[in-house]
Amino acid sequence: MKAVRPLVAALATIAAAGYAGFRLWPREVDIRPIPLAPTWESIGGRAVVRLPGRFLVAEIASYDDEFFAYLMFTYLRAKPVFRSAEVLLTYRKLPNRIVYPIQVRLENDLLSAAFLLAGARKSGLIRESSSRYVPAETLHRLQYQTSVFLTAYNLPSGVRLEHLTKADLSGYVRRFVRFKALTDARTRSKTEPVQPLTSAEAQQLAADIVAVSDFYLLPLDFFLGIGAMENNYLDVEGDLKNAIWKRHAEKGDIVLKRKRGRVLVLNQSSGVWQITRETLRYAHRLYLRDSREYSRLPARLRPPRELDLGDIESSALTTYAGLIFRDLLDRCHGDVALAVGAYNGGLGNPNPRYAEGVAMVAEYARHVMEQAAVLNGRSAAGMSFLSSGH
Repeated sequence: MKAVRPLVAALATIAAAGYAGFRLWPREVDIRPIPLAPTWESIGGRAVVRLPGRFLVAEIASYDDEFFAYLMFTYLRAKPVFRSAEVLLTYRKLPNRIVYPIQVRLENDLLSAAFLLAGARKSGLIRESSSRYVPAETLHRLQYQTSVFLTAYNLPSGVRLEHLTKADLSGYVRRFVRFKALTDARTRSKTEPVQPLTSAEAQQLAADIVAVSDFYLLPLDFFLGIGAMENNYLDVEGDLKNAIWKRHAEKGDIVLKRKRGRVLVLNQSSGVWQITRETLRYAHRLYLRDSREYSRLPARLRPPRELDLGDIESSALTTYAGLIFRDLLDRCHGDVALAVGAYNGGLGNPNPRYAEGVAMVAEYARHVMEQAAVLNGRSAAGMSFLSSGH
């Protein structure tokens, strides 16, 4: 019953807000004709083209998933390009589903609005937009819908990630990793050959992260933070020019230089977790002598007995990343911050700035997923008190 109480309290709070909105919502619509001819004015030496009595609203994105739409909404409303606009998370009920458009109330000036939207497109924040003028009652409805989502996803939560089922965790992690991948600067700018995660890829990665985290008893939020800090869950190579001196070359090494009985070999990073070639060798040695029962892991997550640096499945890289993190936690006696810093800089030189970044992502990931869990799978937009025409 304890697990039910936070949801009951949450629904009661939302219902109260919904009832108040229903009671206070204007019931009469002013149908007096409003002139629809734009006017030109000069304000402070600046040309302004506006439509008196109406509000300019642009739809900049639309999603089928409420939690994912909320993540994108919080991301967009924090961007400087929308500082002078009001970002709104809304919903539209269709015959067999609900869609979640993100809209922005712009300054009532066609010229400045066009400039703002063009800047958002250029920066990769939006792909396209459609603008329209709406009356006051329509704007109030969109603002009310936004307030419902803000209330629903910011209620006091007694839910903990550690108490959620693997299925529920995988669902929340799937949205989170896809959100991070889609909002990565490389994905938005399209300046690099980066392919964002598809829904299927995000689903598989999320299941792998949850399974590996559970198997190695890792703090899931910090494991997610490492993935975000390393590559925002994008499967691309990194540190392409990184190299390391060794006493002798090993199978699979790409030798760049030889000098005084030593070799300089390429040590680039791989995949989502940005694990270097030498760290992969270390992780594989850990794996070979590990006494854990790996049959508990799905087959795709079990590394092969022989390491082939040129042919490593991305799912196995998640296992290696989890094993490295587990090893560091053990060697740091459970000090998560120190272990995270060592994941990037090594035990001899842990990176505190990296650890701070991971901690920030971990805190955000935990917050938004636990807030979503309060709704227990229910859609804020689908709740009965919202069905009264709002």
